[in-house]
Amino acid sequence: MLNKRKLVKIHTPEGQPGFLGPGHIARPVISGRFSDSDPFIMLMDDMLDKKDNEPVGGPHPHAGFETVSLLLEGEMGDEVHKMKGGDFQLMTAGSGIVHTETIQKMAKMRLLQLWLNLPKKDRAAVPRLQELPLEHVPSLSENGVSIRLYSGTLAGLTSPVQNYSPIIVADITLAAGTTTVQQIPANYNTFLYVLNGSIKVGGSKEEKQLYQDQVGWLDLFDDTEESDLQLNTEEGARFILYAGKPTGESIISHGPFIADSEEDIRRLYREYRQGAMQHIAEVPESQRILL
Repeated sequence: MLNKRKLVKIHTPEGQPGFLGPGHIARPVISGRFSDSDPFIMLMDDMLDKKDNEPVGGPHPHAGFETVSLLLEGEMGDEVHKMKGGDFQLMTAGSGIVHTETIQKMAKMRLLQLWLNLPKKDRAAVPRLQELPLEHVPSLSENGVSIRLYSGTLAGLTSPVQNYSPIIVADITLAAGTTTVQQIPANYNTFLYVLNGSIKVGGSKEEKQLYQDQVGWLDLFDDTEESDLQLNTEEGARFILYAGKPTGESIISHGPFIADSEEDIRRLYREYRQGAMQHIAEVPESQRILL
């Protein structure tokens, strides 16, 4: 008999002024100790309504983790790495990379960007960029359930994205009056982030409701088998499901870097200041993968 998942923590992240200036609201979806959210370090929901043509953003470094970006609406990036609504991008910063996020004109967009821990053995992996455009995202729509699968395996779908840290990322929409049961690994740390509507999670005895803009974390098992996630909605709902296998490792976090020690952090800052980190736009084609 499969383990049945239930909600054990619910919170409503508050928006705050973002670093891109007026019109930028940043909502920290993940907060608290990394040991509780492992392998997820942080997740920001960035909402931008930029009403001028002044450039914002710019080049900056990362190392020791992966950025997992899902653009919900709008456009961002340059001509080489342009993203539009529904596109997905996974950048393995690994040993260290510089990338540029610049918005040079009026724009309205919403971006979910996750920082995903790299297992210690892969902390210094060769940097790479994987881009999965909306038209190539594995998807299904049946019995009131619509799923876009960006990473991992779910509901008979498998994403082409390659993972160091096994994760499932899915954009799920349920029509009004729909009930569904999805299978996810019981030992994957899992949370749901509701974009629209509301959903009830769990069986009748354990059922709890999640509303728009709320985050719900599921209980976690040691069992490596699949588990049942029961969902139903009366009014209809859209949410993002994130599920990942915990690394069980501790991390040191400072600014744009994740490392195993304070000395590693200092080394990464030295390398960046000395210009030793390559820009992601300049890495070999083999490290830039269009899926």
